[in-house]
Amino acid sequence: MEYISIYLFLTVCLLLMLGYPVAFTLAGTALAFAAGGILTGVFDADFLSALPGRIFGTINNITLIAVPLFILMGTILERSRVAEELLQCMARLFGGLRGGLAISVVVVGMFLAASTGIVGATVVTMGLLSLPSMLKNGYSPAAATGTICATGTLGQIIPPSIALVLLGDILSTAYQQAQLNMNIYNPKTVSVGDLFIGALIPGLALVALYILYLLLLARMRPESTPASEAEPIRIGEVVRGLMPPLALIVLVLGSILAGAATPTEASGIGAMGALLLALAKRQMNLPRLKEALTATLETTCMVFLILIGAAVFSLVFRGFGGEELIHGLFEGMPGGAMGATLVVMVVIFLLGFILDFIEITFVVVPIVGPILLAMGVDPIWLGIMIALNLQTSFLTPPFGFALFYLRGVAPASVPTGAIYRGVIPFIILQLLLIGALWFMPGMATWLPEAVK
Repeated sequence: MEYISIYLFLTVCLLLMLGYPVAFTLAGTALAFAAGGILTGVFDADFLSALPGRIFGTINNITLIAVPLFILMGTILERSRVAEELLQCMARLFGGLRGGLAISVVVVGMFLAASTGIVGATVVTMGLLSLPSMLKNGYSPAAATGTICATGTLGQIIPPSIALVLLGDILSTAYQQAQLNMNIYNPKTVSVGDLFIGALIPGLALVALYILYLLLLARMRPESTPASEAEPIRIGEVVRGLMPPLALIVLVLGSILAGAATPTEASGIGAMGALLLALAKRQMNLPRLKEALTATLETTCMVFLILIGAAVFSLVFRGFGGEELIHGLFEGMPGGAMGATLVVMVVIFLLGFILDFIEITFVVVPIVGPILLAMGVDPIWLGIMIALNLQTSFLTPPFGFALFYLRGVAPASVPTGAIYRGVIPFIILQLLLIGALWFMPGMATWLPEAVK
């Protein structure tokens, strides 16, 4: 009977693989197990009495207000052709170089990741905008699709990432819970802003690795990344194309770094700034605004419904003694805290094939987070490692979500095998960065400490 919590977790994973809706699967499966446990006398129904408080706490969570606002910021920029204009500008700036068009995709993808924070939106947008142009200019399908997929996943790690907002909220609660379990009644805190700051160096390092690889590829296999016949561009055009989105991103992140605004307040600045930018460019009208608001509403409803389902799941999981079981397994694991962290990273990587980052954040992290943090793992380092880990799993064949997103918008002439081959070098680069962060945690923790 002590392994019922594990059976509950495996049942949820199985049902999700069969394609059932995530939120209803989490809540429905958990309630079914709870009902069976109550009837057989192995589950205390009092655990479910805490559910209304959990849901009310979610509604009153100020941090989570940032989620719909950052989503709105991204959807407005996506529909206002800011990304398209920026890509054209960068393509004219770098296109005359071998690999220059791919480099422009990485640069624009970085800005788009910082604007939307959603992997699917970035991959689809970059696929529609840049893939036809890259293929037309003679890029090999593998080089073109690999660059787009890898760039699209930057939305996991480049702040203000929706994944970091959700991770930051979950880890903040887990960190306080871990300290209370250790009888520390004046606990330290970790915020979404800390994760944003901690992700800057790893995120920019990953962008630099991508660009270095593309330069190396252009030198070793010039036929796969030829130069394009780009029209010359004046510096004034570069400034006009680059400055508006850059100014918006600097305003949002700069306000957080300077301590002038919380991530929630900065998200409001970003949403309003995106709307004003779209209006200034004369790219926003009532139908487009309606589309942006509808897309924001749909995504936000999905996130919060999953959060409620995950709250039911975690309560039932704890009610069956799952947390104590996992804690016992981790304590008996060789390697101590780092050994346990390695196992968690492998599990999260594998779950990334079948679950989206939202489900993993709401289901897995609340279970393992308090245990790892109580063992002395740094919360900022753990959050960045999880984000990079999920980013890599979303890119890994044959189940990576980014591959499916691009396959959906790529022309039939691009074989799926080419997409798989194209992402392999970028997966290696991401694993190298994860390895560097594993042995040099200061890459994630130094800047947050320096800013305080």
